[in-house]
Amino acid sequence: MMQSLLIANCVFNAFFSFTAITLNIVTIIALRKPLTIPKALKTLLLSMAVSDLGVGLLAQPFYITGLVMLIKENTQTLTFEITRNIFYSTGIFLAYATFFGVVALAAERFLAVYLHLRYQELVTNKRVVAVVIWIWIISAILMLLPIWIPNVATIIFVAVESVCYLTTAFFYFKIYLAVRHHSNQIQVLQAQLAQNNEGDITNAARERKAAVGTFYVYLVFLICFLPTTCFWIIERSAGPSTMLLQFARYANTLMFLNSSLNPLIYSWKMKHVRHAIIEILRNIMPHPHQ
Repeated sequence: MMQSLLIANCVFNAFFSFTAITLNIVTIIALRKPLTIPKALKTLLLSMAVSDLGVGLLAQPFYITGLVMLIKENTQTLTFEITRNIFYSTGIFLAYATFFGVVALAAERFLAVYLHLRYQELVTNKRVVAVVIWIWIISAILMLLPIWIPNVATIIFVAVESVCYLTTAFFYFKIYLAVRHHSNQIQVLQAQLAQNNEGDITNAARERKAAVGTFYVYLVFLICFLPTTCFWIIERSAGPSTMLLQFARYANTLMFLNSSLNPLIYSWKMKHVRHAIIEILRNIMPHPHQ
């Protein structure tokens, strides 16, 4: 039974490693095209697509390799130890790059909704690029914590993740209140049929759609990442066990699945990204008349 589950886990990760690579490459190409979405949002989406691509290229292949060695009961070797260490390092690094990317997306949408006309002035692409650089630097530092301070690394992971969950939830709650308020304003403006307010109606509707799109990213992220956080907490309080180790394998797989789902959410909820991706796929696919 255990062998069958491990094999199924390998097959599942192999498939979604391929989809993560393919979908995120297409998404990165699409985001590099001229799109009518804010530069700041595009930069953050690009950073997340790169981290998701890294999951498909690095973390999942090493994870699959470790699972195969586990199936073959070839775990008492140096190769297995190296594979496991590389998997943990790349997994932590890329997972936190995505983690902080989701928080940054929520913050960017919060500022877009609340700042209105001051958004372009304060949320410049240069500042967002600096934020993205810091995201990757902090992710690299967190990756090294199990080497530097192994005894407290888990506590730091849980603390950081808890703060990020709460912060992101706060941002989206405030966005929800603002969007509801904007919806009421839009209804009033439309009823007045004021010509000079058409731009306000269009901008408010666009910001609302973008906020909803990034909220779906957060929702899927929450479903995929929360089990791993629960694993850190349970392991720290109850200690390691065989059942907990099995749970961790499935939690890792669910976390990696997020890298394949994010590009689908961008395509589904962001019209301009979807159109760019469809155009790329049309150019790649052979035409029947050719």
